[in-house]
Amino acid sequence: RSMDALAAAYRIGTHRAWDDLSAIAVAAGVPASEVARFAGLVFDYLDQLSAVSVAGHAAQLADHDRLHERQRTTLALALMSGLPEDELRDAADRASWRVPDSLTAVVLPRSAAVVARAQLDERTLELDSDLAALVDWPEHVVLLVPGDGSGRRTRAALLAAVARLDAIVGPARVWTDARSSLNRAIRVLQLGIREDDAAVDTDDFLAALVVGADEVARADLRELVLEPLADLRPGPAEKLTETLRTWLFHQGRRDDIANALFVHPQTVRYRLGQLRELYGDRLDDPDFVRDASIALA
Repeated sequence: RSMDALAAAYRIGTHRAWDDLSAIAVAAGVPASEVARFAGLVFDYLDQLSAVSVAGHAAQLADHDRLHERQRTTLALALMSGLPEDELRDAADRASWRVPDSLTAVVLPRSAAVVARAQLDERTLELDSDLAALVDWPEHVVLLVPGDGSGRRTRAALLAAVARLDAIVGPARVWTDARSSLNRAIRVLQLGIREDDAAVDTDDFLAALVVGADEVARADLRELVLEPLADLRPGPAEKLTETLRTWLFHQGRRDDIANALFVHPQTVRYRLGQLRELYGDRLDDPDFVRDASIALA
């Protein structure tokens, strides 16, 4: 029960005791000054007893809160470690944490975490960046935000809650697979993607994530695709590279290519002729078209 209830009991008990004690003192002929002094001692004792009780109650609550927070941190680390579901459920039970349908990782500056948590589900778990293996971003923390149900409306509400907090929101995942949501958010953080006055929704940058998944491999692929241009001078090679890229993205539509490059269609015809001479039948090979599109994206 609350401390107010205990304090009320103290007051009622003390006043009742004082009624009896003062009646006995008066009947025994105790001088008024002594009765007054005795009253002061009785009510001073009440104050001391109340103060000690309040301090003890506060300490107990603090110990409980610290234990609860440690249990929640242990749960968050267990989720990041990919433990079996039965072990995760045991950790959730110890933390008195109701299991959600999904978890979404949100990476944001440490200074914004308090503001964000005030607007999110109370079951939201927090991980310090060091614990979440974000060693390159010590000023960031990770929030694991529960979700019950699915759909764009739920995600929109989350994005609105962390808007303007420089947050990166990973995909919603089954709660036992929260680590994959964090991995996605970390990759977007590494790519340096930002949105003005809005949270970054990693679902909007899947193509950039795929293309940038292995930068070394992408560089090797680019070199391989552009090998026929290697012997050209830098100027012509650059123009033909851009023409090839635009040809791929506009699917060979000459007028669209000319508009994109700000050149005359006849210039496009001439450059495409050069590319045909250099690449031959590869320009008609679907595998080459795929590789070139990825390499030049």
